[in-house]
Amino acid sequence: MKVVKKILLAGVVAASSLLGLSAHAADEAAIRDKLTSMLGLDVETIADSPVSGLVQVSTNRGLFYVSENGQYLLQARVFNIDEEMRNETEIALSGLRKDGVKKMESSSITFKAKDEKHEISVFTDITCGYCRKFHNEIDALNDAGITVHYLAFPRSGLNSQNYEDMVSVWCAKDPQKALTRAKAGSDVASASCKNKVAEQYMLGQKLGVNGTPNIILPDGSLIPGYQPAALLTKALEATE
Repeated sequence: MKVVKKILLAGVVAASSLLGLSAHAADEAAIRDKLTSMLGLDVETIADSPVSGLVQVSTNRGLFYVSENGQYLLQARVFNIDEEMRNETEIALSGLRKDGVKKMESSSITFKAKDEKHEISVFTDITCGYCRKFHNEIDALNDAGITVHYLAFPRSGLNSQNYEDMVSVWCAKDPQKALTRAKAGSDVASASCKNKVAEQYMLGQKLGVNGTPNIILPDGSLIPGYQPAALLTKALEATE
């Protein structure tokens, strides 16, 4: 009799586990559907969150936390008090940034250092004053061993002259020269080609870029704005 009870109990536990898995899968499907249909977000991944009762959702417009039933959405920073206020959200974002810019590196406009020690990716706009100030120091950055990969982030959006001009820069015969001239205020010569300017812009949105320049360091950490070459060099050395 005891054996029969054990078998029955084991069956109940197994059935409950399967139901739990089905419910979890159904919740993920519901979350994807709700965020897409109601908020217009493209959901890329749904993962466990550091906070019980929430899942971590990576979308085309950034990282969010969503309740398991899909009712509540939070855009927040999660800090782990027990781990010396470790920024769990920043850790997740750093991984997304590091992977994202690496995949886009081949389509960037790169100013390579001769004696390369570090590589950075910079979301930039040709009309941005601080982007121009940053680019004025490109020689100093290269001399310090810092290779710069520029990614396009036309602040006016994809339906703008700003976007068309950045496409022309990326499609120029000499993109480095065209970018330097554009940032010096020269008119941009029209050019077209197969390019990834739109994809770079959308990557920026996914990573939470809302201004330029936006500097991504090799470990995925972010400097949101202009940084003089000397200070940027120190910041990179600190990550070694």
